[in-house]
Amino acid sequence: MLQNIRDNSQGWIAKTIIGIIVALLALTGVDAIFTSTSNSQNAAEVNGEKITTTELSQAVEMQRRQLLQQLGRDFDASLLDEKLLREAALNGLVERTLLLDSAKDAKFAFSQQALDQLILKTPEFLVDGQFNAERFDQVIRQLGYSRLQFRQMLEQEMLIGQLRAGLANSGFVTDAQVQAFAALEKQTRDFATLTLKADLNTVTLSDDDIKAYYDAQASEFMTPEQVVLEYVELKKDAFFDQVEVTDEALQSAYQSEIANLAEQRRAAHILVEVSDKLNDEQAQAKLVAVQTRLEQGEDFAALAKEVSDDSGSAGEGGDLGFAGPGVYDPAFEEALYALEENAVSAPVRSEFGWHLIKLLGVQAPEVPSFASLEEKLQRDLKARQVEQRFVEVSKDLEDAAFESSDLAQPAQELGLEVKTTEAFGRQGGAEGLTANRQVIQAAFSDEVLEDGSNSSVIELDPNTVVVVRVKEHNKPEQLPLEQVADSIRAQLTKVRASEAVKAKGEEQLAALRDGQTPVTQADAKQGWNVVEAATRSQEGVEPVVLQALFRMPKPEAADKPTFTGLSLSNGDFMIIRLNGVSQPEQTLSDEDKAMYSRFLASRVGQQDFEAFRKQLEETADIERF
Repeated sequence: MLQNIRDNSQGWIAKTIIGIIVALLALTGVDAIFTSTSNSQNAAEVNGEKITTTELSQAVEMQRRQLLQQLGRDFDASLLDEKLLREAALNGLVERTLLLDSAKDAKFAFSQQALDQLILKTPEFLVDGQFNAERFDQVIRQLGYSRLQFRQMLEQEMLIGQLRAGLANSGFVTDAQVQAFAALEKQTRDFATLTLKADLNTVTLSDDDIKAYYDAQASEFMTPEQVVLEYVELKKDAFFDQVEVTDEALQSAYQSEIANLAEQRRAAHILVEVSDKLNDEQAQAKLVAVQTRLEQGEDFAALAKEVSDDSGSAGEGGDLGFAGPGVYDPAFEEALYALEENAVSAPVRSEFGWHLIKLLGVQAPEVPSFASLEEKLQRDLKARQVEQRFVEVSKDLEDAAFESSDLAQPAQELGLEVKTTEAFGRQGGAEGLTANRQVIQAAFSDEVLEDGSNSSVIELDPNTVVVVRVKEHNKPEQLPLEQVADSIRAQLTKVRASEAVKAKGEEQLAALRDGQTPVTQADAKQGWNVVEAATRSQEGVEPVVLQALFRMPKPEAADKPTFTGLSLSNGDFMIIRLNGVSQPEQTLSDEDKAMYSRFLASRVGQQDFEAFRKQLEETADIERF
């Protein structure tokens, strides 16, 4: 537990800003909110602010991608429940909207310059320790963002992060609370246990007992409801051999690919912010004074460390690393790309303040040869054609299945094979198609099960769709008594043995509490198992026993132990005797005291944030469509 506290006390409070962003992205799984739609396309409305179905679809897809990345390549994507994904995504969007509005109302802000620094130093965007624009574009494209969308989303997430940190970091505890918690944590207990065994051999059951149990629990002894499905399966991979890529298309794709390569420039800057302390003229004058010092021979990096208001880069001599077009403020970027290497710009005004910009280096793009990209380009172009063809044929399959009374005709029209599943119930099969939640829901829907219709097209994964229909429907039937008599006998024997030993144990427990039976005489055949100075995480003692032990009241005196009893999962009954409680008298070290304080304050802060979030939700006007 002590190590748990040591680990947890660091918590998310001690993590970096980048860590907060990654956590928020993983939790909310939301995409950019930049699509304007009509009211008929809304998924929810929060205090008058609309959440569109497009946003919800993007959020669902984001969550799906993140889960698949976390669960690994071998995970069966069909096991993801679409309804649960949708619910979680919508709840995340609602919560995010409430928190973002609250952060804005509280006047939280995150500057564009700080956002630049965050992007430039995010590990996912670095190659060999330097920001790489191509890597940046690749990552955000995979997430479904443009550069502008990503920046806006990131700014919003940082505002939410500030709100979360502001509330969570405000939690505090008193020294008395720390001492009390530490005392409880370090408390030990001396106890003994007496286990009374459930004896199956003492139980006698008649045929009438078995029949009575069978009749009373008739619903337990039914055959499972099962279906056997017919299905046709359409796979995207099947279309790769049906498409061709021309040389002209390959050349065009190559030219587009290399056209996107951009020169990278390594910039350093000295920033003087415009603020309540310095107005625009004063900030400019201060930067001009710095420019004069540069012209007199002082070092740019040294001046950046001394003067620059950009805390993120000042310690590095103002160095911002390599970046391509579209990363910096437009005025900053224009000045940077007008410089020769090692030259310093005149004062430049951006929305952050006044800058002096130095060009430290230029990195020309490496243009790959056509031969090195040909295979990739051919694969990409084929993939686009295949995707289009797959969508078209999926639609044809949907239409054909809707119009047909069976699957034979759609299969014949599209050159597919009608396959059959094993029988499975409402809980699904062990693997594959019969384990897919969407297939299970479709198979047992009224339309497919009762009306005998073909299902709509079901996406098993991004590369596979199916249509199913019920071939056989096996309804639940009562199992004959002869078939289940042995299992009833075994189950009822265990229940009766457990009830008998519990009654015996509670009788003995009452006698011990009343002092009628001396402890030394209690069940002398089996004997007490004594444990001294047990902690809350004592090894070798079942958790359920420890939980019961540490809930027991302290003995009034050394010769007056307290008792409790509990039934164990195997049917046995255990009597617990608490002999004494030890409360070590010791002074907490400064390190332990600080650790406990951080842990408790973090827990209080997180509880405060959860209470705040819950209050926002309870008082908000939320409508889900």
